[in-house]
Amino acid sequence: MTLSQQLGRLIGVREHQVDPGGGGPRRVRHPVEAVVVGGGIAGMSAAVVLAERGVRVTVLEAAPTLGGRLGAWPETLADGTRQMNEHGFHAFFRQYYNWRSILRRIDPGLGFLKPIPGYPILSAQWPTEEFGKLPPAPPLNLLSLLARSPSLRLGDLRQMDRDAALPLLTYDPVRTYAELDGTTAEELLDSLKLPDRARAMLFEVFSHSFFNHEAQMSAAEMVAQFHFYLLGNSEGLAFDCPDEDYATAIWQPLTRHVERHGGQVLTGSAVTTLRRDGDRWQVESADGTTYPAGHVVLAVDPPALAALVKASPGLADQAPGLVERMPAFGTPGPPYAVARYWLEGDVSQRRAVFNGVSRQATLDSVTLYHRLENEPRIWAQRTGGSVVELHAYACEPGVPAEELAERMRAELGVLWPEFAGLRVRELRARVEAQAPAFTPNSHATRPGVRTDADGLYLAGDGIATDFPSALMERSAATGIIAANHILRAEGGAAEPVRSIRPRGLLAGRS
Repeated sequence: MTLSQQLGRLIGVREHQVDPGGGGPRRVRHPVEAVVVGGGIAGMSAAVVLAERGVRVTVLEAAPTLGGRLGAWPETLADGTRQMNEHGFHAFFRQYYNWRSILRRIDPGLGFLKPIPGYPILSAQWPTEEFGKLPPAPPLNLLSLLARSPSLRLGDLRQMDRDAALPLLTYDPVRTYAELDGTTAEELLDSLKLPDRARAMLFEVFSHSFFNHEAQMSAAEMVAQFHFYLLGNSEGLAFDCPDEDYATAIWQPLTRHVERHGGQVLTGSAVTTLRRDGDRWQVESADGTTYPAGHVVLAVDPPALAALVKASPGLADQAPGLVERMPAFGTPGPPYAVARYWLEGDVSQRRAVFNGVSRQATLDSVTLYHRLENEPRIWAQRTGGSVVELHAYACEPGVPAEELAERMRAELGVLWPEFAGLRVRELRARVEAQAPAFTPNSHATRPGVRTDADGLYLAGDGIATDFPSALMERSAATGIIAANHILRAEGGAAEPVRSIRPRGLLAGRS
């Protein structure tokens, strides 16, 4: 344990138990059936816990592969080489306690996760700034950031509106939303009176990581995520990533785990409607198969959830509250684009594996996959080339994927001149809009895990929790919580749920 972590523990910056679990026999003692709609992080987390506890669980995933926005699938290049492509880079932060707990089912030591050195932020206007080597825990990480960062000098702090900055240190799961959910992140950043460089390098890069623009994102959500990633956890900004593609490292082993415990995982099984029949749910798929179950977990992205609710007219009687919330909740955040390039030649060896990007029109991150995962590494060694992924977290709507890819490529050529000269051998680009929106005033109507219908639950990274969470960790946590509701209803033991310090450094303890 580092000095900063020891100091952090003294002020409560440590892992906190949200739900101790337990409460009954480890396995349910009578037949229980559950259907999980969606085979991403949320759905598979729910399925893992349910299957281990003796519930006969069926996962129905509409896509041909598992994973959702953490998905992976095979592509064949022009030279005949098979390569796994993915939905976009994801950082496995070390305070993702619940997601890591699920992953330990397939690798107790998490040996497939490798540390990513550094967290540089690239800019065409200012020198690169490094965030990955701060002390892990507050308050030393914050003090170190202020001492080291060239973007925020002591004189700048004197010019800041300290009253406006106080919410960043006083996060409270109730008060923060009551006071700031009607304000945009952009308005909050304006009120801080930060130097433009500090705003761009310290905050704008951060807010884009949640697939939302500052002008369209709740200030309360930005404060909550600033607390979750920087000021409330003892692990810091360090993160790890798999050394194999997501299908090989995660989804295939998790599928085998669920199946070993009596569950089944079906891909290519789109659910078309949901209805209540007496005391059971009937889940109907596109091929005409009906799956009866006492419990259902809907673990799909917001647009898919809204579409399924709309296609299930009986829910208006069973879950009127859920139906009422869907039109707003089902509207996703802005589009995001992912482009993976197989290139002739390589960028400089001094380039980091993962890089955030500030103030480019489209480009938000760069990942060197040939220095990250084994399959791209082998391809690069054989060809002398490189595999580079460019990601736009919140981009202009209505622009084709190939055009966005070319814009990102040109923008990286400005930041890394040697990149501009690399010839493209293959490109796989796509643009989608499935991530949840965190618009102002949306918190009060954001659905939680439990719905107003018996035996019907929600899970995903857009679902509300009453403790700090985000992205992959929120998906896993809500999946586990949904499973726990089912297990407790059936007399079985629940799974522990954990999180970070629940409130800000200056928010007190109550």
